[in-house]
Amino acid sequence: MKIAFLTTDNRDAHRRYGDSQPYFGPAPTALLDGFRMLGEREQENEKAGNPVILKSGDSENQRDVAGAQENSTQERRAKNDEQRTRNKELGTVSPFEIHVISCTQQPLHAPEKLASNIWYHSLHVPKIGWLRTGYQGCIRAVRRKLRKINPDIVHGQGTERDCAVSAVFSGYPNVLTIHGNMRSVAKAVGAKPGSFHWMAAKLERFALARTQGVLCNSVYTKLMVEQVTSKTWLVPNAIRAVFLEPPPAIRPEGTPLLLCLGTISPYKQQVGLLRVLDALHQRGLRFAVDFAGSIDEESPYGVEFLREIRKAETAGYARYLGNLPSVGLIARLDSASALVHVPSEEAFGLVVAEALARNIRIFGFAVGGMTDIVQGVKAAELVPPQDWDGLEESIARWILNGAEKTGEAVEVMRVRYAPETIARRHLDIYREVLDSINHPTSSSGC
Repeated sequence: MKIAFLTTDNRDAHRRYGDSQPYFGPAPTALLDGFRMLGEREQENEKAGNPVILKSGDSENQRDVAGAQENSTQERRAKNDEQRTRNKELGTVSPFEIHVISCTQQPLHAPEKLASNIWYHSLHVPKIGWLRTGYQGCIRAVRRKLRKINPDIVHGQGTERDCAVSAVFSGYPNVLTIHGNMRSVAKAVGAKPGSFHWMAAKLERFALARTQGVLCNSVYTKLMVEQVTSKTWLVPNAIRAVFLEPPPAIRPEGTPLLLCLGTISPYKQQVGLLRVLDALHQRGLRFAVDFAGSIDEESPYGVEFLREIRKAETAGYARYLGNLPSVGLIARLDSASALVHVPSEEAFGLVVAEALARNIRIFGFAVGGMTDIVQGVKAAELVPPQDWDGLEESIARWILNGAEKTGEAVEVMRVRYAPETIARRHLDIYREVLDSINHPTSSSGC
């Protein structure tokens, strides 16, 4: 099975055109980790002499309905069940390859492969072909590349930029993943007509109505899209493999360190959090807070945040570290005692899952997918949305009680969000979509 994986190369999103290697958002990166692990497992099984089981619909002619009609619906179902059982018993997966495709506004270095089963394709699209033309340049560039790759299915990662519309106009069976609910984000930031968020919301709705289905990373996201799209699957984001390595057994003692990680944005509400931190500081509580994430220093919110963080830095209880790479984030998480996450809108909240995987406590608002992540986890304290007083009291109580460490969430996160587990679920969904297209009578419907 050949999968085209449309995602954003963050060298373009962050304007880091001098970097030599592509890098992606946390959720696509974690999923690619899972695909890589499954590919490595497949190779190990081949070396050990275990057969690789091909599932129905994995040939190059999957879309050839006439040829596929030779098998009856009953025979196909029985064959699928038998092959899934054999794969499970042997621990094998069907052969598959991933083709990552990213559009960029400047030509960038593109390694041929990111792993033994993952290819990479960087497509230069002039600026005129981006948002101002409804991503027409990206759509056409992707279609040209897909004709050469000839994938079985196209997966658009996110509705924030070009990936979703390129997937639905690809000419191939396609699915989408929602990383941020752009219609909800547009409302949260009060997007004006013609603005980026306003356009993203319009294009999101357009794409959702035209895809074969949407992978929803939380119950909240599913509720947001199920009235617009034809089919949905509930599939959480995976945690990046490096975040699942064992966290340190001993943490630094002394003043408790809290983190606030994420893009500096109105709906992430860092300025509101700074006001809470100032109130805690005025109460004489000892703590430190590190903020990290990308920022538009010229935007009104960016200007306001920088003004407020300078006051906190002068007072000695908070600082801004800029945008940290994965290694830097893990180092900060492993030296911290808690994460504070207070968005007004959150599709999933991967930073919360990654923080719990590093053994630290969570404070925040009970919004969106965050409630899914902390279910059954004692190391998280979520207060009702916009309850800033409640948040202040939760953090104050924790500090006054000695800033208790946690350790019970690590294995829960590992089991729920392991990259290999989430990648397997994706492969099952891809096969389900292809099977329903080639054999509509065997589809269970939406």
